[in-house]
Amino acid sequence: MLDKLHALEDRYEKLNELLSDPEVINDTKKLREYSKEQADLQEVVDAYRQYKDVTTQLDDAKAMLEDQLDDDMRDMVKDEISELSTEKEELEERLKILLIPKDPNDDKNVIMEIRGAAGGEEAALFAGSLYRMYSRYAEAQGWKTEILEYHESDMGGYKEIIFMINGQGAFSKLKYENGAHRVQRVPETESGGRIHTSTATVAALPEAEDVEVDIHEKDIRVDTFASSGPGGQSVNTTMSAVRLTHMPTGIVVSIQDEKSQIKNKEKAMKVLRARIYEKFQQEAQAEYDETRKSAVGSGDRSERIRTYNYPQNRVTDHRIGLTIQKLDQILEGKLDEITEALIIEEQTKKLEEIGG
Repeated sequence: MLDKLHALEDRYEKLNELLSDPEVINDTKKLREYSKEQADLQEVVDAYRQYKDVTTQLDDAKAMLEDQLDDDMRDMVKDEISELSTEKEELEERLKILLIPKDPNDDKNVIMEIRGAAGGEEAALFAGSLYRMYSRYAEAQGWKTEILEYHESDMGGYKEIIFMINGQGAFSKLKYENGAHRVQRVPETESGGRIHTSTATVAALPEAEDVEVDIHEKDIRVDTFASSGPGGQSVNTTMSAVRLTHMPTGIVVSIQDEKSQIKNKEKAMKVLRARIYEKFQQEAQAEYDETRKSAVGSGDRSERIRTYNYPQNRVTDHRIGLTIQKLDQILEGKLDEITEALIIEEQTKKLEEIGG
């Protein structure tokens, strides 16, 4: 571990030199690339330097015990050794976590897709509750939410809603939401007071940059049509709605949220790029090891990951066996307790894999 940390510190110093090089300063691409790499290394290098400093202080304190000291001074030195030893152990654990290979998508914006699944109108209403929950969470994090496309149900829920959350590290927190979410509650449509079970599926996709997904214009079929509102009636006489079909993969995206065809096409391209990127990632992962699952499940959207039980004010995340009696707070966007538990579980699994 120490050899790797030393190598990272050397690279950090090298990046300092490169970022002062006039040739790099005048090259926008290299400047951005090296600046990001240095920023990514900052935390681990700072922790490593702190670790080295504590280790030096500890060695010096232990050496002092070899000297002729009075009892009071010896007790003070022993106390210092105890405190420094504890600090050194804590830094070692922190450095192990910082050395876990980082998900390259963690810093990206996220495109989320929520769809009502089993349960008809009640599932659509639950999809609306989930959208509100994620919107509140994003707001608390200082992130911005932008709806890309939605189809409302008759009672005001969502058969489908696609939205983007813009913010540093948005994907790192929301990637754990992939899967089927189950709700147990008495529906508004139920007069007998019986509890029903419904589900909605959530997909959290990292926003893909142009350079990450090579999409050729010749591979995309663009269809335009008039936007339609609830019930299918035309709400726009212009052909502003856009449907993009990526011929090689068969992925289709339709957007009609904006009155402008150009804006709809831009939004559709964002979603299309993210879906293609996810498909390529899944194929690469399957090729790497089709049997390996990540620490928090396969991420398959058919996999039930969480249950929201209204009568008992309870939320259970089935992947890690976590149950919290705070459903009302969680639906207001207070997801930190669940998210942090999932992150710790993933880190623990990765540490075990790399022998940590």
